[in-house]
Amino acid sequence: MNDVARDSSTNQTVTVTDNSTGKSVELPILGGTVGPRAIDVRRLYAETGCFTYDPGFTSTASCESAITYIDGEAGILMHRGYMIEDLAEHSDFMDVCYLLLHGELPKVEEKEAFEHSITYHTMLHEQMNYFYRGFRRDSHPMAIMVGVVGAMSAFYHDSTDISDPHQRMVASHRLIAKMPTIAAMAYKFSIGQPFVYPRNDLNYAENFLNMVFSVPCEEYKISPVLARAMDRIFILHADHEQNASTSTVRISGSSNANPFACIAAGIASLWGPAHGGANEAVLQMLQEIGSKDRIPEFIERAKDRDDPFRLMGFGHRVYKNYDPRAKVMQKSCHEVLGELGVKDPLLGIAMELERIALEDEYFAEKKLFPNVDFYSGIILKAMGFPTSMFTVLFALARTVGWVAQWREMIEDPSQRISRPRQVYNGHTEREYVPLDQR
Repeated sequence: MNDVARDSSTNQTVTVTDNSTGKSVELPILGGTVGPRAIDVRRLYAETGCFTYDPGFTSTASCESAITYIDGEAGILMHRGYMIEDLAEHSDFMDVCYLLLHGELPKVEEKEAFEHSITYHTMLHEQMNYFYRGFRRDSHPMAIMVGVVGAMSAFYHDSTDISDPHQRMVASHRLIAKMPTIAAMAYKFSIGQPFVYPRNDLNYAENFLNMVFSVPCEEYKISPVLARAMDRIFILHADHEQNASTSTVRISGSSNANPFACIAAGIASLWGPAHGGANEAVLQMLQEIGSKDRIPEFIERAKDRDDPFRLMGFGHRVYKNYDPRAKVMQKSCHEVLGELGVKDPLLGIAMELERIALEDEYFAEKKLFPNVDFYSGIILKAMGFPTSMFTVLFALARTVGWVAQWREMIEDPSQRISRPRQVYNGHTEREYVPLDQR
């Protein structure tokens, strides 16, 4: 964490008064470089005997971080001070990985060394191939991801000592490098095709596409347009501040668990449909709509508060304006569809839905714009990924963010094991009743 972000004192305070006792406590206000201030409540219990109550922690800052900043009202997403639009337009995923891990964009020689390290860590221990055989063929790829990533600590003992900076670095590189291999193998296993080993002559996105779609029988030709779109998907999903899965990684790591276990915990959290399944829900919605001529009907249903139907992929919990990632993804979406020339009816419905919704005053007034999940689902389907792989790709991209957040937490001297409090509303003390008297 840099010195600017760490020096968060504002010399301002807020006074909290318990009206039942009249006792007051003065609490400091912390401020970051940008964004809302936070009331430091660490002394609150000692001074008043009270905790704060915040289900879901939606009004609680759980940590200080210098990695990612989001302003949902203004539609801003920054990594280390760089706007996501600039990173997606001018950088590649390896640039962004280095930036998240080290705080600065790499110089030429730094990037070459980093890419070399990632490239030469992509292979898995050969015995891990046999680990896949323990799963049923119809296992969900995310179930396989949770198991295999968690099992990495049984294969890579030389990078589990979190107190050693070198081992932390090696573990970080291994996770970033091996996640595409693990994800591709999960897909290949589910469809009964042989595993495809990584190739050192391909870049990160190209290598992943090759491991997923190539077969030993013939050469797979990698489209530059698809590879660039894949790289942008990775960039746009690399980190998103203290969401559920990232917080899970930090909480797991606060107990000094090994990094592979922490990332496996993050994957498990991401698997929840309320977090990582939004782009899959978009495809399910398009299937429900069924044809272009039914779009107006579903548009009207979306406007009806009494109708449970909602347009998936429109609006965002965090972004109350336009999702800045969606602008980049929209461009990639049209590039991919143009490159592939696909005639899938669902993609035609999606493009027509996008056009109608963007022209409808209701959606503009409510700021229900297409978000990153709307376009990413369309792109991934057009590329040939089954919906079961959508969240796997999310996890692959988010790994670098999880790793960066985990390392920042481990290296923060103020970090303590996470221990949320509760408001207990169960029985008070009761007299024990013997079994024969109940």
